[in-house]
Amino acid sequence: METLPSPFAGLIEGAFEVNDAPEAHRYRSLFLSDVHLGTKGCQADLLLDFLRYHDADTIYLVGDIVDGWRLRSGWYWPQAHNDVVQKLLRKSRKGTRMVYLPGNHDEFLRDYYGNHFGGIEVVETAIHEGADGKRYLVIHGDVFDVVVRHARWLAFLGDGAYTAALGLNTYLNWARRKLGFPYWSLSQWAKLKVKNAVNFIGRFEEAVATEARRHKVDGVVCGHIHHAVIHDSFGVEYINCGDWVESCTAIVEHADGRFELIDWARQSRARVSAPLLVEPPRVAA
Repeated sequence: METLPSPFAGLIEGAFEVNDAPEAHRYRSLFLSDVHLGTKGCQADLLLDFLRYHDADTIYLVGDIVDGWRLRSGWYWPQAHNDVVQKLLRKSRKGTRMVYLPGNHDEFLRDYYGNHFGGIEVVETAIHEGADGKRYLVIHGDVFDVVVRHARWLAFLGDGAYTAALGLNTYLNWARRKLGFPYWSLSQWAKLKVKNAVNFIGRFEEAVATEARRHKVDGVVCGHIHHAVIHDSFGVEYINCGDWVESCTAIVEHADGRFELIDWARQSRARVSAPLLVEPPRVAA
């Protein structure tokens, strides 16, 4: 088995094991992207909660799982991030096929295509065959982002601004909670405003769909732009996993080949705010 590249050596060996929930719902395939472990914006606790209740025969890690850009500028790795790694490795040991497709933030792994780390395959792209016989190109998608490809300095600048917006968002939503207002994402609003202004999302989706047609497949599963969606507007099925910084979404494939977008942040909020269906027992005075 290959050794993890520095400075990531020891993350697997040094963490403790996290138990799986016995009631986990099992799917044929599960797709996760843009977790950004190693950043303060990563919602690792929500991802751990999701992984306790969701399992699959095959799990695709569709890039930017670990954020090497942030970790190079300052080490941040709390226990919850270690727990996510251990949870995934435990699933692999229990028989789940794990496929890792590095993105631009974890590009250090692109030197290890064809290798296995703890049973996790590292590949550049994959062709996933659904239960219904349809074929899907699986790719992170940063190669279709003009900013990342041709203006790397601007990509780093944008990443810093996004991180700052996430930090400001924490304080903004503390104030909103005090005033009785629901959660609102400043960083997501700003990102969508800017990218909509230049039609970035639409162009990205069209470019990725074009690549899928070039591969003569029925659809594409990707990440990168943190915009979870399933549609067929460009002649093939376009599926984006979203992220685990704000939206906390994942894609699952059911036993019949049907794909579903799961919004775990919304489901978690609904669980917490659901009224009690049964009146709690009275305590004798």
